Amino acid sequence: MRRIAIALGLPVVLVAVWWFASAGSTDFYRPALSRILLAFRETWFGPRLFDDALPSVGRLFAGYALALVLGVALGTAIGAIPWLRALLEPALEFLRAIPPPVLVPIIILIAGFGDLMKVIVIVSGCVWPILLNTVEGVRGVDEVLADTCRSYRITGAMRLRHFVLRAASPQIVTGARQALSIGIILMVISEMIAASQGLGFTIVQFQRGFQIPEMWSGVLLLGLLGVGLSALFQVFERRILIWYHGQRAEMREW
Repeated sequence: MRRIAIALGLPVVLVAVWWFASAGSTDFYRPALSRILLAFRETWFGPRLFDDALPSVGRLFAGYALALVLGVALGTAIGAIPWLRALLEPALEFLRAIPPPVLVPIIILIAGFGDLMKVIVIVSGCVWPILLNTVEGVRGVDEVLADTCRSYRITGAMRLRHFVLRAASPQIVTGARQALSIGIILMVISEMIAASQGLGFTIVQFQRGFQIPEMWSGVLLLGLLGVGLSALFQVFERRILIWYHGQRAEMREW
């Protein structure tokens, strides 16, 4: 209960401040929170939930999952093979320096205007933190444990699964957490350009139509989506890294 109170304390305070500070607002562009919440209920508890919000989340999950697979696979290979890392490092440094939103026009030319384009945009940004953290995690495996694997002739898939990926998993999860927030941003950006549905498209349409409370409700929905996905990720992280957190707890006790 104490942890829940600490976690919810600041958000509750901020919402309360926003509520009382905006109460009775007559500013067209900064409506009262009560109007925004009313617009939220009328806008998102209906067809738009299925026509815009859920398809956006589906594209986010698809792009994020693909980036996770590519990042871990390529990162493991690059981190484990020195000559491959030396070969690819200049190209990787060049590519990761390019902001993903800049690639949107190029991706549109290649993939068109459909869902594939939006998924590729998400992948183009999410893959980098996962890839780079995986490389560093694989490079930083314990040399003593590596020698032990060689001594016991643990090789191939068994070594990869039970030693390399397990040792690198804390950094892989760190990269995956960073990629999640990037994915939400790119999901919105991809839907603001040459789209006909989605959260980003809908928010822009509300802004252009001067439906300001509805526009704010879309922004609020994106914030709630980020909070919800972060909470789900924490549950996933605790299950995947239960051994790691247990190990750290024992070290603190010592």
